[in-house]
Amino acid sequence: MIRNDEPTALNTQLDLSANIAGVAFKNPIVMASGTFGFGKEYAKYYDVNELGGISGKGLTLNPKAGNQGTRVYETPSGMLNSVGLENPGIPSFLEKECAYWETLDTARIVNLGGNTFEDYVTGAELIQQDADRRSASGRKAVDMIELNISCPNVKEGGIAFGIRTCDASELVRAVRRATSLPLSVKLSPNAEDIAGMALMCQEEGADAVSLINTISGMKIDVRRRRSVFNNLYAGLSGPAIKPIALRMVHQVAKRVNIPIIGMGGISSATDIIEFIMAGATVIQVGTYNFMNLRAGRDLLLDLRQFMIEENIKSLDEIRGII
Repeated sequence: MIRNDEPTALNTQLDLSANIAGVAFKNPIVMASGTFGFGKEYAKYYDVNELGGISGKGLTLNPKAGNQGTRVYETPSGMLNSVGLENPGIPSFLEKECAYWETLDTARIVNLGGNTFEDYVTGAELIQQDADRRSASGRKAVDMIELNISCPNVKEGGIAFGIRTCDASELVRAVRRATSLPLSVKLSPNAEDIAGMALMCQEEGADAVSLINTISGMKIDVRRRRSVFNNLYAGLSGPAIKPIALRMVHQVAKRVNIPIIGMGGISSATDIIEFIMAGATVIQVGTYNFMNLRAGRDLLLDLRQFMIEENIKSLDEIRGII
């Protein structure tokens, strides 16, 4: 594809915008949690304000050091990661990172994780309190919360909150009560029934669902005769999982009426179009950020060029047509 980097009359007429629960996205390209930090690092390479949004590094109530040993391993058409949600904790994020987020002209999404029910709820309450305080002085740093229910529930033997619908429903309900910010729930592909899980999220008041999270995988070092990762398994992401992610987005789109944030192996404009056609309102880009430090800008240029070539004036024309 020959990319047109210069604005044209047709280019300016393109409508790439979307809206989720009152949050405006200037285009459907959102950077996925865990692959973009809080945006500062990538801002060295292009203007991150061109993006539709940023889902920041996954946050927990308290700081986490992450996993020991190997954390990332490249695989054919993707990567395995066992980072372990290393993060500075919500209080530190609110104190040190939100001043930068206030300057951004793009949708800002906090990815909220936790290991206990109470961690999630307290984290959501702190984010809400900070949002209220900033709003009182005419400022804003957070537009949406993305609830990551793939975290292990330590009180239930480490089984992720997002596996059983009955476990997740109580958590989604409690977090919904703890915040008035728009709420998206990030679903695990390991859920017992992902479409049923999404429907439950809708019924419990979620404004959107995000899917899919990484797929559990493994790599064995045959010479050392052990798993490459200390935790044995790791999360597989990248182009290898795209067909699975696309199928799940399509299945969920047929069951729910709330917007879908689609993700999983997106690395081209045609990948984005596929997810939109399957029913996604916006998409997230993850592993491709490690392959291309200017992924967001390049994808946006290619998406515009594709729409010009295919005479698509608005993404609404093709959203959910499959």
